[in-house]
Amino acid sequence: MNDRGRKISIVLADDHRVVRAGLRLLLDTEPDFEVVAEAGDVPESLRKVTAFHPDVLILDLSMPGESSLKAIPAIRSSEPGTQIVVLTMQNDPTFARDALRAGAIGYVLKEAADGELVQAVRHAADGVTYLNPMLGARLAAEPAERPAAPDMLSAREVEVLRLIAQGHTNNEIAARLYLSVRTIESHRAHIQRKTGRMTRADLVAYAQQHELL
Repeated sequence: MNDRGRKISIVLADDHRVVRAGLRLLLDTEPDFEVVAEAGDVPESLRKVTAFHPDVLILDLSMPGESSLKAIPAIRSSEPGTQIVVLTMQNDPTFARDALRAGAIGYVLKEAADGELVQAVRHAADGVTYLNPMLGARLAAEPAERPAAPDMLSAREVEVLRLIAQGHTNNEIAARLYLSVRTIESHRAHIQRKTGRMTRADLVAYAQQHELL
């Protein structure tokens, strides 16, 4: 048993059954870990987290259907007691930065899961960030990013950001601007990447800060 006095409860989300089985074998070797549920896609992950309120969600970054990255803020908002460890094959530091900004506390490469996942879960349960060392070094070597100023956004992106901040949905914005929902989603993704703001609340704060409302 750990210092928490109880087992660390875990929901394991990956769309490959064989991968989940292997990861579960790894996690089950730890006497203070308990995998309480598994999920194969993002909607099921949300349902299992809501049902079981785990200490840690291990979330595959690339599952079919909905975006795991976009789901992270929603999960953190609805279940603030659940920490998220991203498990992925993506070794680009940009993905690591985006995942941590979205609200994940850990980022583990699948190729290093045998040596890192247990440690990442323990860190997450204690509220401590864990980042794959190789990616951490690459991020540290990159020049510091400056927050995007409004003039770094295109005119259309500013327009979309203003409507997001006013509370409109993607469908409503698409109808108002006579664009497809997919185009609005693309604009929103570009805005999030340029501003470093992932949630609606953060985008509203950014729009207010720059007097875009």
